[in-house]
Amino acid sequence: MARLCPLFSGSSGNSYYIGSRSAGLLLDAGRSARQLDNMLRACGIDPLAVQGILLTHEHTDHVNGVRVFAKKYHLPIIASQGTLQALEGALADAETHVAETGMQLAGMTVTPFHTSHDCAESLGFRIKTEDDRCFTLSTDLGCLSEEVMENLLGADFAVIESNHDVEMLRNGGYPYHLKRRILSDRGHLSNAACAAFLPKLARSGTKRILLAHLSRENNTRAIALETALASLVEAGYVPNVDFLLDAARPENTDGKTMIF
Repeated sequence: MARLCPLFSGSSGNSYYIGSRSAGLLLDAGRSARQLDNMLRACGIDPLAVQGILLTHEHTDHVNGVRVFAKKYHLPIIASQGTLQALEGALADAETHVAETGMQLAGMTVTPFHTSHDCAESLGFRIKTEDDRCFTLSTDLGCLSEEVMENLLGADFAVIESNHDVEMLRNGGYPYHLKRRILSDRGHLSNAACAAFLPKLARSGTKRILLAHLSRENNTRAIALETALASLVEAGYVPNVDFLLDAARPENTDGKTMIF
């Protein structure tokens, strides 16, 4: 059965493991190689099971440990052409590949899609597992484009950004230019924008939803979950019957693994 281990999520680092206990992929590597090692083991995954690293984009909280981890385990790094060019110096001695539709990795089929973020060329990933389950990761979104929604809809398991509460952000201590960046179409997706989309996602057949990349300063798990839940319930969907909803923590200290 397919499993997802949300290792780290948020501005301090992002990384997810998807696959089986014996073979899988790392999606982003935003903590040190040692931290990635330790968290994989805490989730019951031997780091040797990782067969490749997919990168969404080049920001530090997504790539901090990628070079060392990839070198240690002799792993290919897969990303967009723009991301690889942005990281060219940092990955000079690594095996790199441009992400392409239909790539076969760790027994799974990977389909990249473009997202809207303030970086060179960010991607989300739709992955079909060995047991024919569909998973989509889509974070660091300024907006939900048609391409993003197309790749989220119908997934068995969707990880979607719910970064900030708009009022907390506007009234918080961030400088104006940073608030403007986050609120832009190339920034981060708010709780409200995420929640508004969730009924459509549930209607498409998605049963498991994980809210991700929550801001430490401008959000809380309780607020993000409450906003998402209210939208789904108002649309007539029943929690734990029609859908399972959760929010990723900054660190998966409990070693939580999600089977789907």
